[in-house]
Amino acid sequence: MKRIFVALLLMSLVIGMAGCLLPLPITPTPSPPENETPAAKTPSPPLDTSWAPPQPKPEAPTLPSIADVVEQVYPSVVAISTEVTTLDIFRTPLTQKGAGSGWIIDKNGIIVTNNHVVEGAKKVTVELSDGRIFEADPNNIHTDPLTDLAVIKINATDLPAASMGDSTQLRVGDWVVAIGNPLGQGIRAKEGTVSGLKVSLDVDQGQTLGDLIETSAAINPGNSGGPLANMRGEVIGITSAKIAAVGVEGLGYAISTKTALPIIEQLIRQGFVTRPWLGITLYTVDQYVAMVNRLSVNKGAVVAYVKPGSPAAEAGLQQLDVITRFNDKEITSAEEVINAIHDSKIGGEVKITFVRGNETKTTSARLIQSPPPGS
Repeated sequence: MKRIFVALLLMSLVIGMAGCLLPLPITPTPSPPENETPAAKTPSPPLDTSWAPPQPKPEAPTLPSIADVVEQVYPSVVAISTEVTTLDIFRTPLTQKGAGSGWIIDKNGIIVTNNHVVEGAKKVTVELSDGRIFEADPNNIHTDPLTDLAVIKINATDLPAASMGDSTQLRVGDWVVAIGNPLGQGIRAKEGTVSGLKVSLDVDQGQTLGDLIETSAAINPGNSGGPLANMRGEVIGITSAKIAAVGVEGLGYAISTKTALPIIEQLIRQGFVTRPWLGITLYTVDQYVAMVNRLSVNKGAVVAYVKPGSPAAEAGLQQLDVITRFNDKEITSAEEVINAIHDSKIGGEVKITFVRGNETKTTSARLIQSPPPGS
């Protein structure tokens, strides 16, 4: 009887281990369009076509304590509340509320935050540090999903704009302070140090944020969009992401002002960001995508859509063409093509190698300026 029990126990262990080794099916997720524009709509007017970003003060004194930093930056920080309409399983509209942070970059009511804070919101409310509350006009909210940045204009003047710092002067180990609206509980401050610089982080399929500041300052839901300040009381980053996993602690990320300011300037001056544009939508090719679409290769970026009249259309690219090389560099994912396009210049010519059926072909395209959202 004992031998039978032992044999059954061994068999159950073997079966359990075998079950752990079974591969799980993976459903491919499409990459976003390479120009990352939102759903088609009439472009909103720019906020201020003559706006120029504030310049850092090269010799601002270091403040003696974290309390002094908070006292200087706090008046410029805002709490953002949003309402987003979603559908339940019965397709009944539901209103979901969200919270985020932002900071005043211009005294005439221009506020910086993250795209994901306001994305899809039907109502955006901004509360200032003095308690005043403003509802933002949707036409005065401009976003750039690719860099996760957004600007909001409210109807207010003579606001306390934050001072800008030079993020390129940061060193690992420098003290920083994250100020924001964690969990929607009101403006809070949390100190930490810079633990990494020029960090890249995959935040979504086909989207990677680069030149991030990694910090040990606590960043919680609701902190997104708030300022990361140095010990001079200057904004050197925009808090954006956090790795939340069991056993992971103290890994928060902020978009450096060096990367953010050129994007913010375009959003304010013209309402959208211009980049080199090819005019295609892509999927990353894997074995599943290759099998379903009967592709002859299982690596690269397959063309899902070609916009009529775009550089891609003029170059002869078609749906289900698989891009395998871009400017003689091997391509293994849709993200690599998107990054290669954005790293190119408007008006520059690019060389594209692709597979159509069983035939490998090469073409060239001249990139143009990305069109405004909705065009």
